[in-house]
Amino acid sequence: MFILMVVIFVLGYAAIALEHPLKVDKAASALIIGTLLWVIYILGGESIIHLGYSPSWGAFMAENPEMHGIHAIREFIVESEIIHHLGEISEILFFLLGAMTIVEMVDQHEGFKIITDKINTTNKVKLLWILSFLTFFMSALLDNLTTTIVLVALLRKLVDDKPTRWFFASMVVLAANAGGAWSPIGDVTTIMLWIGGQVTALKIIEGVILPSLVCMVVPLVILSFTMKGNVTRPVVDEEDVDYTTKNEQVLFLILGVGGLLFVPVFKTLTHLPPYMGMLLSLGVLWVVGELIHKNKPREIKNKLKVTSILRRVDMPTILFFLGILSAVAALQSAGHLALLSGYLDDKLGNIFLIDLAIGVLSSIVDNVPLVAGAMGMYPVHELGVTGYDAFFVQDGAFWEFLAYTAGTGGSLLIIGSAAGVAAMGLEKIDFIWYLKKISWLALIGYLSGAAVYYIEFGL
Repeated sequence: MFILMVVIFVLGYAAIALEHPLKVDKAASALIIGTLLWVIYILGGESIIHLGYSPSWGAFMAENPEMHGIHAIREFIVESEIIHHLGEISEILFFLLGAMTIVEMVDQHEGFKIITDKINTTNKVKLLWILSFLTFFMSALLDNLTTTIVLVALLRKLVDDKPTRWFFASMVVLAANAGGAWSPIGDVTTIMLWIGGQVTALKIIEGVILPSLVCMVVPLVILSFTMKGNVTRPVVDEEDVDYTTKNEQVLFLILGVGGLLFVPVFKTLTHLPPYMGMLLSLGVLWVVGELIHKNKPREIKNKLKVTSILRRVDMPTILFFLGILSAVAALQSAGHLALLSGYLDDKLGNIFLIDLAIGVLSSIVDNVPLVAGAMGMYPVHELGVTGYDAFFVQDGAFWEFLAYTAGTGGSLLIIGSAAGVAAMGLEKIDFIWYLKKISWLALIGYLSGAAVYYIEFGL
């Protein structure tokens, strides 16, 4: 049963990676393996627990010495482990749901139009630098997936020919992943590390912003010498109906971005989980929207009300995270991840090599389960420990470098990140084209940023 859990996980992972050829949404595959692994775990609980790999079984029995046999195992899996992991997973899911809804509200009220309307240049190099830096900082404030969607939509108004737009969209993916890596709310994996207590908001910014910036700038410098000419602007249809006024666009942009930036402050002041601050921000925007639109025609209200905007939120992504995080939690509880961490320590024995390997792997498989696996493999040690364990304290080098590698390593392949998959779907970017034209730039940027972090750590 212990080995069967690994087999099911690998098969499910293959289905997730082959989502497009199989024409089966990865959320469905994730939900199946997330449930099946717990089913196998509880059915074979006695044999799996007695292997002695579960990291939390001993603590459970120490707290419940009166329990014995199969009843104790079922109590451990159902009432202790599932409930414990469900609480941690729910924090991430509610955070993402609130953040995605806020961003959809700003987008639906055309708040981002305030920013994008300021871009006038047609020079390819200038436009690339402007869009990359805009993406880099927007990704840190919003998240890399949402920023990519917004910027790809913008590119359709700025670039007419498809090959040039593919190139710009691909560089947006690189910049979005780099920008998301250094912000506590910029990437799902960084959110997971922040909520899990592996990193704190200010330290992750301080430690990772420079490597992330280098990861983006190095490819830009290379392209500045090779890219020539101007972009051709498409003919824009000016007959679109405006549902919001200029003042409303500005208001919702300020409230939306301010609400997202408020979350780290909320956590610092109250010590409550970040998802509560996110839901508070969402509630405030919701009330403002209801009050502003209450006297407007039904057609406009139906478009701008939060109840309508919620239908636009990417629920399959939320369900994908639920499934994959549940699957990883089962492997953590049964002891698979503890075995894997020991293997990596023995074979690599270097936290920088381990993180670099995780980053490269994240370009092939989704970085969410990889980071979730790392969080399960390595506990957060108390401050003051020495030696190898000192890398794993809160804000330790392992966690900071993991945020960088897992966030930016996905750029190596177009399918390696949520931002890349979004750009691929929106612009129909070819996998092989990206591999030939962009992957080498992404690799140079990835290794350059890693070298900068290593130098920072040495200093």
